Amino acid sequence: MSKLESKKQLVEEISTKFRESKTTVFVDYRGLDVAQITELRKNLRDVGVDYKVYKNTMTRRALAEAEMEGLDDTLTGPTAVAFSNDDVIAPAKVIHNFAKENEELEIKGGVIDGEVATIEQLKELASLPDYDGLVAMLLSVLQAPMRNLAYATQQIADEKEEA
Repeated sequence: MSKLESKKQLVEEISTKFRESKTTVFVDYRGLDVAQITELRKNLRDVGVDYKVYKNTMTRRALAEAEMEGLDDTLTGPTAVAFSNDDVIAPAKVIHNFAKENEELEIKGGVIDGEVATIEQLKELASLPDYDGLVAMLLSVLQAPMRNLAYATQQIADEKEEA
């Protein structure tokens, strides 16, 4: 396989990842040591996020092929890309929390459901609870009326006992 063909294949692979991912986050990892990068990769892998470093020119071409525009200014300097096909919140949450502890890590931008996202939008996404947290909140809201009815019924029964 020639060098050009392998580059075309890589661009196709990256553009497929852009199209299929629910959330993509671009980060600048300058200043992190090997142990920190390994920890970040492990944290991302644990939640099912694919974290790769590609050449910026390959990423630009893949973005153009995937018809995503407005991200060229994020592709300066060393850039790593985190792709998530399953969980929309996971990559933003893990990277944002890691960046709190490691100030060298910088979020450059991203894509949420095919739309270019700002750093503020990614941070807002990171502040949302994960899937399990959202389900717990929903169940709590659904249980509240029944719980209140049970408390009221118990209170009425206690008052009748006292009387």
